[in-house]
Amino acid sequence: MQVLGMSSEDEMVACFLSGELYSRRFGPNLRSHLAAAGQAEQLLTHPDLSDAGENIARRALLAATRGYGENRDLFENFPTHVTWTRALLSADEAAAVRYLDYSYWVEVSGGSRRPTDAAARVKAGLRAFDVPNEPFVDAAHAVIGGERFPPLILVGERPDNLVCLEGHLRLTAYALVGFPTDIECLIGTAPAMGRWAR
Repeated sequence: MQVLGMSSEDEMVACFLSGELYSRRFGPNLRSHLAAAGQAEQLLTHPDLSDAGENIARRALLAATRGYGENRDLFENFPTHVTWTRALLSADEAAAVRYLDYSYWVEVSGGSRRPTDAAARVKAGLRAFDVPNEPFVDAAHAVIGGERFPPLILVGERPDNLVCLEGHLRLTAYALVGFPTDIECLIGTAPAMGRWAR
């Protein structure tokens, strides 16, 4: 793992929302909340982390859409004190990242929660809960085409035992093409994370 520097909660929130903005599943709801808050997409596409007002607005969006800071939904029992680091993962390190313990990701990986197992099943044409695999394939083609994605957001008690918090589709796309490059990520660690990111 190549550590690039320290990160912050504000950067994590901005990266999380940036990753979900273009998601087929989560993007429409996020855009709806942006509009309701009277905010432009630029709040997410060009975040100014030095602007306290912007940071507050983004945290409010992540709270509204995913329960961040409110101990609910995705962030139920999520630790409040987390150390965030920017890093690059090697292919082997990225392959060792596990999916969240969520029914779809358990199913798509055949129970292992490993992206390489999910990639093998996608290549074999196996579907989880009959959900189409095309988004994985499309993202893999984008990787091959040189498209840059937002950093993955990974969490764990220690940097050598990580679970994907945001970016499951991108992680699977990287696995489909054999992790051809170092993977940019934000890593959140906390002693209490071991209970959350099992």
